[in-house]
Amino acid sequence: MNSAVDKPHAHHHHHDTPKTLVAAVEHASEARGLRLTPLRKEVLELVAAAGKPVKAYDLLDLLRERHGNAAPPTVYRALDFLLENGFIHKLESINAYVSCHHPAEAHQVPFLICDACSGAQEVCDPRVAELIEAQAKALGFRPQAQTLEVHGICKDCRKR
Repeated sequence: MNSAVDKPHAHHHHHDTPKTLVAAVEHASEARGLRLTPLRKEVLELVAAAGKPVKAYDLLDLLRERHGNAAPPTVYRALDFLLENGFIHKLESINAYVSCHHPAEAHQVPFLICDACSGAQEVCDPRVAELIEAQAKALGFRPQAQTLEVHGICKDCRKR
């Protein structure tokens, strides 16, 4: 394995714990001049701590446990900020959110979603998005957004 093509993950630094993810987002926000408010940070922490895709109303319930008076628009505004800046991803097919493994980089990534345990795995290989872009260009199509979600059963659930 000598080239970047052989090592698609070589440039990515994954943030495996909620704490390291939040620190990376704080750093990226500061570098970009973005305001990571306490609420946005708290929503990010909840998404990261979930360990699997989490729905907006589940986040709202968690916030209400802590603050009592959280309203849906508050959660959605925080999620919109986090999405717009690439700090989380939305899994459209299940209408849920997951934290991004590399929030400092702009990227499009596919997800493998387990229909048994609801886990989601980010596929960190830029060749997938590049292939879709190239095919679209060859067909004269100008993509505005990419959402690729593959549903199936994960390795752990298949072993059970």
